[in-house]
Amino acid sequence: MNKTIYFVFNVQNKVKMKKHLLKILNLGLVLISIPAITLAENPNDKNESNMKEFKTTEFPALPYAYDALEPYIDARTMEIHYDRHHRAYFNNFVAAIKGTALENSSIEKIFSEVSKAGDAVRNNGGGFYNHVIFWENLGKGTSKPSAALAEAINQTFGSFEKFRETFSNAAKTRFGSGWAWLYLTADKKLAVGSTPNQDNPLMDVSPVKGIPLLTIDVWEHAYYLKYQNKRADYVEAFWNVVNWDEVNRRYAEAVK
Repeated sequence: MNKTIYFVFNVQNKVKMKKHLLKILNLGLVLISIPAITLAENPNDKNESNMKEFKTTEFPALPYAYDALEPYIDARTMEIHYDRHHRAYFNNFVAAIKGTALENSSIEKIFSEVSKAGDAVRNNGGGFYNHVIFWENLGKGTSKPSAALAEAINQTFGSFEKFRETFSNAAKTRFGSGWAWLYLTADKKLAVGSTPNQDNPLMDVSPVKGIPLLTIDVWEHAYYLKYQNKRADYVEAFWNVVNWDEVNRRYAEAVK
């Protein structure tokens, strides 16, 4: 991504945009304020870590351009979602663990005992990690489930179509804000479920537990600018941009 896009706003438009975003986006607890909106630098031009090399102290670069998933996910939503929401979760998570024993712990270790860590770690750590998985799950025109994953899907759900319906229903019916997941249970079985807010299957507080393979963000900030209150339309559009290469990789690692 070599292009840098610029938006020029006058002071009045900055104030209007700030108020508009605060009104329509479900910011959760982590975004206390939003500065006057300017378009972020190209995310891959920043000195940030690669998402597959997950680190709790480095904000990972988005693996594609903001407009890479058009028309299914629009560029403006991607920019705000990644550079405002995701970055805020990361910053607040780093602040929450700084100077504590958790500062040198793996994210898996933190989540396994997150009930003891407090809401700031739970909410912001989850928001940070969940979005990393979400971005990696997305990509345009990429592959399909591997033979091994396809077989496991058929064994568990009966068919890919039934799996897609089950996953979509979990996303559409998650009350309020949260995530839907395809995950691998402790006994190496596929399962679908959803979590509230920024919880995920790695957390000891989660209603579903396992290794995340595929996820969709159903917080309103993930889709409201394009789809407004039509979450179901957003969920259906999601299937056009699933990066099955990454899901296959996660599944192969998880079943080892």
